[in-house]
Amino acid sequence: MPTHHPPRPTRRAAATRGRRVTGVCAVVLPTALLALHIGLGPAAQAHEAVDAGPRGASSVTAPDKATISEGQVKEAAPGGVITYPSVTSCLTVTVRLRDGGLVGAHASLFQVPGELRSDRILASLKGLVGNRPVAGVEVRGAVGAWHPSYFVKAIESYGEGERVPVPTGQDLDGIGRAVSRGLGTSPGLVSVEDVPDGDQVVT
Repeated sequence: MPTHHPPRPTRRAAATRGRRVTGVCAVVLPTALLALHIGLGPAAQAHEAVDAGPRGASSVTAPDKATISEGQVKEAAPGGVITYPSVTSCLTVTVRLRDGGLVGAHASLFQVPGELRSDRILASLKGLVGNRPVAGVEVRGAVGAWHPSYFVKAIESYGEGERVPVPTGQDLDGIGRAVSRGLGTSPGLVSVEDVPDGDQVVT
C-alpha cells in the first residue's frame, strides 16, 4: 500500500522574498505627532510581529552587505556595510561586535505590517547578537520624534482613550538608557545622535 506523504508546508519567507516595505519611516514628522495626539484604536493592533528569539550566529557567515528596512533586524560580516534606507521618523540601532561584524535594527515609529514593532525590535536585535562580545552600540535617526517608552510599549499597543506619551524634545539620555536596558548592555557602550533625514550607511 503506498505511503501517504503530507504536503510540505510553504515557507512564509518565500511569499515575501524580494519585497521592500517602505513608507512608515518616510512619515512627515508633524503628521506623526498629530497621530500621537489623536490616539490609535484597537484596529492599529491587528498586526503584532513575533520576537525572533535568541540566536547569535557567527558574523563570519553573514553577508558583506545588508539593507535593513523598517521593522527589520539583520547583520553584516566583519568589514561589511549596513544600509538603512529612508530614515525620516525612525531610529536605527547598530551593534558593533568586537570581531568587526555589525548587527542592526531599523525601529519604525509606526509598525510596518508584517515587520517588528518598536517594542519588539530590541529583543530581536539582542537575540541575533546572542553572547557575542559587543564593542559599542550606535543609535541614530529622528531622536526628537521618539519617546524612550516606545521601546517598551509601542504606539500601536495603546487602547482607545489611553494617552500616548509624546516626546517634548531630544531625550538622548533617555533613549540611550532604554536601548541599553533592552539589549542588556552597559549604558557606557551606547551613543545616541540625531541625524538628518535620508539613507544611513554604516561601515
